[in-house]
Amino acid sequence: MNSPASRSVQLIPPLLRKDTDLTATIIICTRNRVALLRKCLEALEVLEPPADEILVVDNSTGDTETELTAREFGAHYIVEPTPGLSRARNRGFAESSTDIVAYLDDDAVPDKSWLRFILDPFKDARVAVVSGDTLCPESTSSIVDRAQPRTISNQVPLWFEMATFGGLGFGTNMALRKSACGAGKIFDERLGRGAPLRIAEESHVFASLLERGFSVVHVPAAVVIHPEKPRDVEIEATSSMAYWLLLFFEFPRHRFDLLRFLFSRLMGKPLSWTRDPQGPGEIVSSSWRLHLKAGLNGALLYFRNRRVSGS
Repeated sequence: MNSPASRSVQLIPPLLRKDTDLTATIIICTRNRVALLRKCLEALEVLEPPADEILVVDNSTGDTETELTAREFGAHYIVEPTPGLSRARNRGFAESSTDIVAYLDDDAVPDKSWLRFILDPFKDARVAVVSGDTLCPESTSSIVDRAQPRTISNQVPLWFEMATFGGLGFGTNMALRKSACGAGKIFDERLGRGAPLRIAEESHVFASLLERGFSVVHVPAAVVIHPEKPRDVEIEATSSMAYWLLLFFEFPRHRFDLLRFLFSRLMGKPLSWTRDPQGPGEIVSSSWRLHLKAGLNGALLYFRNRRVSGS
């Protein structure tokens, strides 16, 4: 019997250009972190190949030092005053003028071959998203020893849980095919840092494009270095509960897949697909008291923000 994931409707994407000489914009969203931004821009200067365009999106009311730093490195400077990483990413996406739009966090440092590895899978016209590996500065992993790329479509069993729970990479190291994303806002502005639900804006995009019939490729050799950030488990748990509700109500064809995944994690079962970390994490291993509190607060958070911004 076919799994529920394999019964997804296969939609045919519109005809996309097939030439291999694709142009690329790199978007860096930043907010009052000039020293980190400078380090990121310095790494972009030695990329092989270089980007066709670099956009720095300042998610503040504007900052002279940030603007001067961006212009020093030949980047276009854009101000998006409404707080929220998804808003800043959407603004950069709308302002870009190339075939491919790649994203880096301002505290990320890409390997000099990062863009080459990110762009290569887009030779396949059905690929809408490419992501890479994100390593902490202390990592001793060698780029030459990275695993082979893996391609996921909505015909792959368990694609929905892979897309929505970190199996296809993260937003600090990803690229989108602009023509696959259509008009309007690609990132849900309820999600991501600075938004009500502080997580998973990239995972939501991955799942949405996969559901439409596009493919996502994860390329471990496309490496960026990015520091680990301190976590507040209670806040993260509340956002996670709200995110699970969002998936349940807004991806109705995949409710069984979602509930199966959540139940297996609560039972401590290992993942059958690659993700770092493989363990269930602090949220699952926390006390039932935290689960109940996060469940209540997460439900309130989702229903207060049920409507998509601008809808």
